[in-house]
Amino acid sequence: MAGLVFVIGLLLVGGLLFLGASLLLGRGETQPPAEPERSPVQLPEGRAVVADDVRALRISVTVRGYRMTEVDWLLDQLASVLDDRDAEIAALRAQLPAAHPEDDQRDTDPGGVPVPGDGLRAGPDDDERRTGA
Repeated sequence: MAGLVFVIGLLLVGGLLFLGASLLLGRGETQPPAEPERSPVQLPEGRAVVADDVRALRISVTVRGYRMTEVDWLLDQLASVLDDRDAEIAALRAQLPAAHPEDDQRDTDPGGVPVPGDGLRAGPDDDERRTGA
């Protein structure tokens, strides 16, 4: 008799726990797909995303959403990476003209089209070598 009361009590407690968990976590149905033309966050169109764009993002909080501290940390990390990327690109662009000074020395005709040859401006000695004179 005591065993039967124990089993009934166990089933009752288990059922109540299951009911409470289902009410808290939902019934397991899937969410409808997000609308492709609508996004809860706005990013710039027509230009690259920069760190300030990431810092300005505000993501709405829901009952079953993410932890705000984790999202804030992630956005800070992304903004930092974007700052580093932009600084590196700027440094590389600053080095670009200095890395290829010979580009300014190439032969071009009046229309700006490169003249075939070794790529350097022809001098009087070069003309003599080409004609054999």
